[in-house]
Amino acid sequence: MLAIGRGLMSKPKLLMLDEPPLGLAPLLVGDLKRAIRRICDVEASVLLVEPNAKMALEIADRAYLLQLGLIRAEGPVSEIRTGDYIREAYLG
Repeated sequence: MLAIGRGLMSKPKLLMLDEPPLGLAPLLVGDLKRAIRRICDVEASVLLVEPNAKMALEIADRAYLLQLGLIRAEGPVSEIRTGDYIREAYLG
């Protein structure tokens, strides 16, 4: 959370986050999701790299699904969430 705050101090147009909930207590993950969504809405664009597809799709407007370095799916979250590939690979 502190690193995100430090990153926002320079008023960036793009904030890149790599697995931000890593190491956080589970109780704080909800707060983190709300903070990232607010950053997207008010502060800056966010590039989020997150292996937890369910969490990432709750936050994102647009998604790219990578597998072995290749883009397997891309588009608005509404399309990605309903696509066969992500459902089979990540959401069960």
